[in-house]
Amino acid sequence: MKFGRIYTAMVTPFNENLEVDYIKAGELALYLINNGSDGVIVSGTTGESPTLSIEEKVQLFKTVKAMVGDKGRVIAGTGSSDTRATIALTKQAEDAGVDACMVVSPAYNKPTQAALYDHFKMISESTALPIIVYNVPGRTSSNIEAQTTAKLSKLPNIVAVKEAAGSIDQVMEIMSLTDDDFMVYSGDDGLTLPMLAIGAQGVISVSSHVVGNEMQTMIRSFLNGDFAGAARINASLYPIYKGMFITSSPIPVKTALNLLGHEVGAMRMPMQLAEGEVLAKIKNTLMDYGLTVEA
Repeated sequence: MKFGRIYTAMVTPFNENLEVDYIKAGELALYLINNGSDGVIVSGTTGESPTLSIEEKVQLFKTVKAMVGDKGRVIAGTGSSDTRATIALTKQAEDAGVDACMVVSPAYNKPTQAALYDHFKMISESTALPIIVYNVPGRTSSNIEAQTTAKLSKLPNIVAVKEAAGSIDQVMEIMSLTDDDFMVYSGDDGLTLPMLAIGAQGVISVSSHVVGNEMQTMIRSFLNGDFAGAARINASLYPIYKGMFITSSPIPVKTALNLLGHEVGAMRMPMQLAEGEVLAKIKNTLMDYGLTVEA
C-alpha cells in the first residue's frame, strides 16, 4: 500500500437531530481528497469517535469508502480502551473494505509498556490491514515509548505511527530504532515541517480541513529542496494551526467548517460548537488568512 503525505482526521457530520449524516460524510471526504489530502481518517478523535456507536462507525467506514473509491485512502479509527472491542471493530472495518486502520493507545487504563505491546500485537494478529499506531499522551494519559514503538514496528502489518507526544526527541529516537520503511506521521500540525526535516513521512492533520492544498504545497516545497519556501508557507499557516486548537479539538475545526459553508452540523454532548469570544477568534483567524466566511 502506498501511503501519502497528508491524511485528514475527518470530522463526522451530523444532521439537525444529531444523527450521523452519511451522505455529507462521503461528500466531505471527497472534498478533502480533492483539496490536498491523500486520504482521510474516519472516526478518530476529530470525528468525535467517543460519541459514535459501533454501528455508526461501521456504516461510516462503508459509506466513505464507497464514495471515495480509489481516489484516496480511507483509514478507519478502530482503537478503544478495550483490546477485545478494538479487535472486533478492526475486523468489521476490514470487512467494510477500508485501506488501513489507525489504533489509538488505550485511554484511561494506563497500561504498562509490555501490556501496550501485547495490546497492539493482538490487534495486528487479528487483521490483514496495515495498522497505524496512534500515540497521543495528552488524550490517553500514557505514552508509547520509543522502544515500544520500535518493537511494534517489527510486526509485519504495523507500518506507521502517528506521533502526537509533542517531543522531537522521541521522534528522533523512533527514527533511530526503526527501519527506513517504517513511517512516522506528525500528529501535531505545527510540528509537520520540523518532523519532515528529521525524516517523517508527513502529517495526520486537523488543519488540512481548511488549508490542505497549502500544506501539500509546503511539503512538496520541502521535498524538492526549497527549504526557504517551505518555511515561508509554514509561517503563513501558523495562525491556522493555532486557531484550530484554540480550545478542545475538534470544536474549532467543526466550527470553522460550518463558517466556511460545509454545513457539518453541531456536536454531540459533552462537546459543543464554539460561541462568543472563541467563535469570534476562529472567524477572525479564517478571515485574516483570506478565507471567505459565511455571515
